[in-house]
Amino acid sequence: MIATNDAIPRVFAVYWKNFDYWQVHSLLLSLTNKCFWPTIRLGEVVTIRNEIIPNDEIIEGKVSLLDRISFEEGRIFFGKRTTTRMVQFRARPGDIVVSKINARKRAIGIVQHGTNVGATIHFRVLIPKSNMIDTEFLWAALRSQYCTRQFEVETGGIGKGEISEDRLLAINVPLPPIVKQKAIVAHWFKEQEKIAVVRERVHKLETKLPLIIYHKLGTPTPIEEKVTKKYLIMLWKDLERWSFSYLSQIKKGLLGFAKSKFPIEPLGNHLVETMNGYCIKPVAGPTPYKMLKLNALNPDGLDLTASKFVKVSDRIAERFSLQKDDILICRSNAYEYVAKCALVREDQPKYLFPDIIIRACVKSSVLPEFVTEFIQTPLGRSYFQINSRRAVGGMWKISADDILNFPLPIPPLDVQRQIIEYVAAGREEIARERERAERLTLDINAEIEALILGTKKLSDIKF
Repeated sequence: MIATNDAIPRVFAVYWKNFDYWQVHSLLLSLTNKCFWPTIRLGEVVTIRNEIIPNDEIIEGKVSLLDRISFEEGRIFFGKRTTTRMVQFRARPGDIVVSKINARKRAIGIVQHGTNVGATIHFRVLIPKSNMIDTEFLWAALRSQYCTRQFEVETGGIGKGEISEDRLLAINVPLPPIVKQKAIVAHWFKEQEKIAVVRERVHKLETKLPLIIYHKLGTPTPIEEKVTKKYLIMLWKDLERWSFSYLSQIKKGLLGFAKSKFPIEPLGNHLVETMNGYCIKPVAGPTPYKMLKLNALNPDGLDLTASKFVKVSDRIAERFSLQKDDILICRSNAYEYVAKCALVREDQPKYLFPDIIIRACVKSSVLPEFVTEFIQTPLGRSYFQINSRRAVGGMWKISADDILNFPLPIPPLDVQRQIIEYVAAGREEIARERERAERLTLDINAEIEALILGTKKLSDIKF
C-alpha cells in the first residue's frame, strides 16, 4: 500500500475479499477504523421490530410519538400523545431506537419501562439478542466513534441522508465476551455517578444565584418549583385573572418582583428604547454579516458561535448590529424560551439580532448587567411567561409593553454594583465546576471508548 498520510491515505490497496460494496469512503474507513475486539454485523445481534401500531390505538391518544433522541445523553424524549394517522412502529421497553437520519450524531436510545412508544419510518427499532450482546453495551458501542464513523459514511458525512435498513444492519460493532461486556457497562454506570456528583454541584451553585439577588433586595423567595396538581382550589378574592398558568404561579409566588426593601418601578422608566430584530432567511455564506440564533442567549453570556450567515445591506447591518450594553430578550418561541436573555459586552458590528429577539437599551440610572441578571431569575422569567400570549403556529410571544411594564426593584447604583459582583463571583465558580464536569466527562468517555474498542484492557481498570 502506498500512502501519503497515515490517517487519510490518497492511494491504497485492498483485497477483493475485503469488498463489501463499492464505496471509496467505506474502503478507506476499513483501513483507518480499528477495533481490537472481534467485530460482528449489527444484523447478527439484533432483529428489527416491525410491529405496526393499530390506528385505533393512535386515534385514542394511547401512544406517545417519538419526538427526538438526545445526542448527548442517549435518553429518549417523547412528544405529546398524538392522534396523527401515520405508520408507527411500536418500540417496547428494552428496545434500542436508532434515528436513520441522525445516527451519525449519536441519536440512539434505549426505551425505558412504563412507556407506550410509536416510532415513524425515520427510526428503526432494534431488539438485541440478549444471549449474544448486552443491551447497554450495544447502545454504548453504537454511540462510539468506531460506529459513528461508519454512520457518517453511510449517511453522506455532514449531509442529511438516511441510512437504509440494509446498511444499518451491516454496521460492524465490537463483540467482546458477554462477561466483559457487562463489566464494561458496570464500569460505565459507576463512572456516570462521578459525573452526576459534579453536575449536581453545578446545579446547586446555579440555584444559589437568584437567592443572592432575592436576599440583597429583601424579596421573598418563591416556593420551590414542583408539578402543579390537576385540581387547584382558590378563593374568589384571590382571582385576578382566569388562567390556570397564572393561578398556579400565584401559588408558587412567581408573579415577578412584588416586594422589596427598595422602590419597585416599571423597567420602562429606565429604558432609552426597545426594538424588534430583523427578519431574513440565512444563506450558505460566507457573507460579511451573521444573524444570531436563539441559542446564542445564555445566562453566562452571549455565544456568537450560534449564528448563521445572512445577506443584508450595510444600512440594515448598521441598524440591527449588536452594540455594547444591549440587552437581548427572546420575545417569541416555545414557552420555556420566553424572556431568555443575554447582555452584549462589546460592540459587534458584524452580528445582527433576529425578529424573535427584542433589544432593550437602558439609561444610566441602572446597570445593564443588573437588569439582565434580574430578568433571568425565576421571578423575572415567570413574570414574562405568565404575560405571554400564544400566537399563530403555537408560539408564545411577549411584546415591548411587557418589557416596559416589568416590575424591577431599583436600589442605588453602588448596591447594584455590589449585587453584580456577588453574582459574577458565583458565575466564575460555576464556570470552574462546569469545566471540571466537562473534562471529567471527556476523560470517562475516552476511557469507555477504549474499553469498547479493546485498546485498553479491563485489567487496567479498578472495578
